[in-house]
Amino acid sequence: MKRTVSARLVFKTTANTSLVLAVAVARNEGYDAVEETLSATVAGSEVPLAELADVHGGRLHALTLAEPSEVVVEYAASVTGHAVPEPADPVELIRYVRPSRYCESDRLLPTSYAEFAGLHGAELVAAVRGWVSKELRYVSGSSRGTDGAVETLLHRRGVCRDFAHLAVSLLRAKDVPARVAAVYAPGLSPMDFHAVAEAYVDGAWQVIDPTGLAPREAMLRIATGRDASDTAFLSTVGGSLSLHQLAVTAAVSEGELPAEDSEAAVLIR
Repeated sequence: MKRTVSARLVFKTTANTSLVLAVAVARNEGYDAVEETLSATVAGSEVPLAELADVHGGRLHALTLAEPSEVVVEYAASVTGHAVPEPADPVELIRYVRPSRYCESDRLLPTSYAEFAGLHGAELVAAVRGWVSKELRYVSGSSRGTDGAVETLLHRRGVCRDFAHLAVSLLRAKDVPARVAAVYAPGLSPMDFHAVAEAYVDGAWQVIDPTGLAPREAMLRIATGRDASDTAFLSTVGGSLSLHQLAVTAAVSEGELPAEDSEAAVLIR
């Protein structure tokens, strides 16, 4: 499979802003070929980005600007083949079963045990996916950046990251390691960066997408972590910025999109 993706961001910073981008495809082993370009320009001149290794093959790109600036970031990649899933580390199986900023599994423990009593393993994962898909409505712009899984459940609506946070929280509440992955998702409509959940079941990180908006087989990993605080495509670590434009593309350039079977076990590759 060959997948082509791109992202274009335009934003304005205040003085002394340090920012971090997570837009590049994760570089896990196994791909036949990866061709990519990434640039950031300020006032028409390209500025260097510092690349930093993140967990699970992710790559962050950092930039510090002393003066208020309009920044244009452009990324494009062509990826042929599939990545080899990385083995699970015992420490991450502990980390990803704990509550986190947006995945309040401790507060949702009673809900999880009430809704999924007696379920374990793949059966539990399938039940959580189906329940979240049924209980929530996908409504663009319906959630705030500060909303966690509890708020999402109360409002019964959200966007992809909210669906992922709720699924992760319900799984962690029943001691299943679960995490959030930011991905490029061919077939997604409307096109954007996409967030999904991953659960460690039967010795592998299986991807769950309660939104059902794109085939999981075609997804490309960008970043992975406890929740959206670890996987944001753009964040500041000093100063501030305002996003003015975001355009994302993702497509399968050879062959057709794979058919989605929501019951099948799928890995992000």
